[in-house]
This record gives sequence, C-alpha cells and structure tokens, in this order.
Amino acid sequence: MRSAGLIERYRAWLPVDDATPVVTLGEGSTPLLRAPRLGARLGVDLWLKYEGMNPTGSFKDRGMTMALSKAAQDGAKAVICASTGNTSASAAAYSARAGIRCVVVIPGGKVALGKLAQAQVAGAVVVQIDGSFDDALRLVRIMSEEHPITLVNNLNPYRLEGQKTAAWEILDDLGHVPEWMCLPVGNGGNITAYWRGFREAHERGDCDRLPRMLGAQAEGSAAMVRGVDVERPETIATAIRIGAPVRREEAGAAARDSGGGFAAASDREILDWFGHAVRDEGVFCEPSSAASLAGLANARRDGLVPEGAEVVCVLTGHGLKDPDNAIAESAPPVTIPAERSALEAVVLGDGT
Repeated sequence: MRSAGLIERYRAWLPVDDATPVVTLGEGSTPLLRAPRLGARLGVDLWLKYEGMNPTGSFKDRGMTMALSKAAQDGAKAVICASTGNTSASAAAYSARAGIRCVVVIPGGKVALGKLAQAQVAGAVVVQIDGSFDDALRLVRIMSEEHPITLVNNLNPYRLEGQKTAAWEILDDLGHVPEWMCLPVGNGGNITAYWRGFREAHERGDCDRLPRMLGAQAEGSAAMVRGVDVERPETIATAIRIGAPVRREEAGAAARDSGGGFAAASDREILDWFGHAVRDEGVFCEPSSAASLAGLANARRDGLVPEGAEVVCVLTGHGLKDPDNAIAESAPPVTIPAERSALEAVVLGDGT
C-alpha cells in the first residue's frame, strides 16, 4: 500500500500547518534499488532512486503536492505552468485532485506524447506556443504577476520544499549519505532541492557528511556545463531541453559547495545508457532520466568520480513518459506463422 504522501511523512520539517489542506496522490516513498550490473559497467557501487514510481510517473509530484496544497490554502482558483512535459502532467493531476483550474503552456512539438496525454486527459487547458520552453516560462511568469493565478513552476518556493524530501528518503533507506548524487539537470531545481535536503538533514544531526553533487546535462542543452545560456537547445532528452536554467545560481552552488560538478552527454550516449538501465536492471526510465547515467559515465572517464565510489543516480521519470523513443530503441517483434514449429525455432534459438 502506498504511503499517505510525503507531506504527512515529513510534516515536522515542511512549511505546512494544521490549516493546510493536503493535496496528495500518495507521492514519495519511491524505490532505492541497488544496481550491481549497471554499477559494474560504470565502475561504481551504484544505487538507483526510481522516481518514475510516483503517481504521475515523475519526480515532479514531490513538488506539486506542496505547491497545490499551499495554493489551496491560499484560496487559489487557478494555477499555471510552463512545461516540457512532466510538470504539466503533474500540475494537471494535482489540480484535478484539488479542484483548481490548471493551464499549462508547452513549447511547440517539444513534448513527449506520454506526458501531453496525461495533462490533456486530466482536464488542463493545454496551450502550445510557437517557441521554446524558455519562451513559455517567460509568458507564464507574466500571467502570474499580472493576474490572480498561481505559478507552479519550480520558481514556486514550495516546489523545492517538496522535492527535497527525496534526499531524506535516500538517507532513511540507505542508512547513510552516499558519496555522490547524480541527477539530470534542466532548470536546476532538482539538484538544488536535493542539496537543500541533505544540508538540512546534516544541520539536524541526521547525517555526519554531505554528498558530492553531479549534475548531468544533454550536450545540446548544457547551459550549466558551458557556463552560458543555450539559445536554441536541442536534444532527445525532452525533459531537460532547457537553455536558460532559472535555478542556475543555486544549482551551480550545489555542485561547487559539495565538491562536485557538471557533466554533459550526447543524445547517443543518453540513449545507450537508457538501454543499459532496462536490459541490465529491468528499470524502465524515460530516456531523459538516463542522462544521469550517461553523465556519470563521462564523469568517470574524466576522473571526476573515482572508481568504486558509492553513487545514487536519480531516474526522474518512467519510461512510458516517452514511448516513441523507447520503441525506436527497441527491436521489432518477431513475426511468425501460427505454427508450433515456427515458435519452437524462435524459442530454441534456431529462428530469426
């Protein structure tokens, strides 16, 4: 049975009170899986934090339960967000749960179908613009500043308050802080939230050290790696196809202050590690999530992460979020006549 949700689990350390109407779908408490075969490929002691097991299939649910709970407490009638997909799916679901109108603005042709379908079926008003995610975010910020509508992108401070709970879950499940944390980075909110969560746990005396934070980006949208915004970001990793991270300063501080860094990976490398995650460990993440594995591989190659280090890689979304890329990377079904001999030939290895 899924838990009551992360707000109830960590209520004492979150900015909620008795008057907060908790809007939950039972998010959090996602698996922390040891990955020995994948770890052997990478030369590390590897764990996978599988955030695709959240209710709408991504880590965004952690922040959205907090954002919508506080919006409901404040009497909000509508919320708005810009999204490359996962935020829209989560915002739509939690808004439906809260009975609040939801508007999502997406970049034209840049959202995986699995995510878009979630937002549409949940009843959100989906607006597609002829522009990038950064254009969409600029527009929704104007709407929230000029009209009584609550912004639920990660500029909303309560989003990070919810997302930081994943760090506490890792500490609870592992029993200690890993040497390295590796996360995909688009807008920079998640790496910022994890670092905040670990620092707060350390301040409470719940752990005696802090992890090194490694942010993984796609080469076509690697603003943190390059040190400058990417004007026209392009990558198959749609969830992190963001050229101007709004949490640039905080994300940079997380990597710098922890003694970590950033690494970039090509689309081909991301897709290759996506395949390894499924075939080696049976973990079906969306390709964007595998940026953490590809980035880790390149950080190992460059000597940033040492051999044998204990690493937790965050897989931010479920594989069904991006079915098109998953199918494109898979072998087609074997077609045979409806005959025993034909099936035997395939099963016993004599067929094609």
